[in-house]
Amino acid sequence: MLSEFVDLFKSNKNDFYWEATDEPHASRRKQILAKYPQIKKLMGHDPRIAAQLVLMVFVQLCMSYLVRDMSWMEIAFLSYVVGGTLNHSLSLGLHEIAHNLAFGAHRPFANRLIGFFANLPLGVPASITFRKYHLDHHKYQGDELIDVDLPTKIEGILFSSLVGKFVFIVLQPLFYCLRPVIVLPKKITFLEILNWTIQIVFDSAIFYFFGIKSLVYLWLGTLLGLGLHPVAGHFIAEHYVFVKGFETYSYYGPLNLITFNVGYHNEHHDFPNIPGYRLPEVKKMAPEFYDNLPCHHSWIKVLYDFITCSEMGPYARVKRQTKYSREWAQASDRQSMIESKKD
Repeated sequence: MLSEFVDLFKSNKNDFYWEATDEPHASRRKQILAKYPQIKKLMGHDPRIAAQLVLMVFVQLCMSYLVRDMSWMEIAFLSYVVGGTLNHSLSLGLHEIAHNLAFGAHRPFANRLIGFFANLPLGVPASITFRKYHLDHHKYQGDELIDVDLPTKIEGILFSSLVGKFVFIVLQPLFYCLRPVIVLPKKITFLEILNWTIQIVFDSAIFYFFGIKSLVYLWLGTLLGLGLHPVAGHFIAEHYVFVKGFETYSYYGPLNLITFNVGYHNEHHDFPNIPGYRLPEVKKMAPEFYDNLPCHHSWIKVLYDFITCSEMGPYARVKRQTKYSREWAQASDRQSMIESKKD
């Protein structure tokens, strides 16, 4: 009995999967475009993104008004079921915006503005900082120093047991907020300051006009929705190694309907300039490139398997050392390197 209890706190894996090869998406992109050049017609922006974001922000504003006089138990329940789902979906809208897919690459400031707007119900500023780091994740997928989507060594040490993995899932929003600025601190930009200012003004207005319960509803929605929540299964499903030899996985299930098709993750990494609404068409046009790849059909099952499987955990990610990370490790002026790699 005691040994079984102790096993709950044991680590089952002690290192990442290290690869000497390049990430798979650039080469597959070239192969697909060579065979199906018509896929280029799918590239560009999609006005449905902005429309969906406006609708979700409106619903969250209505919800924050409706909960103002409810009990704390009712608020906690609605924060998880309604607020958590909508706020997580909004965060995935920010992901679309990070790639300039709402208004197109030729209108960058319009994308930033809709990002500020979609960010409002989250309660914490994220739009600009997320974009600053997320583009690196695409360029340097798996890079041990640059890709801050990767868990750190200390996360692997602390959260590889069954209990640890449960805590790791619950605390995902904190890791996603803190890991980038600790692992790869970057210069704060004017747009980030503007993002913070707009968010503080909005939060203050919610508190002033609706009260503390409405503000807590929004904050809890973000904390719970990005933690142990069915939609948050995509955090684990996308790049954690469920099948050795594969580092990106797509999810083909019903929750894609409310998450801008973020589940089509192989397709997204192959073509990050194609809006989520059109990613299913990529798979239809080039089925032989995707049908044989391992994939997921349930984010809830992904979370369950991640927590209970001894081979899974923070260490179950592919890492690689690239030329850029080697230069980074030896650089005396890292800020200049960051500036030179700006998108």
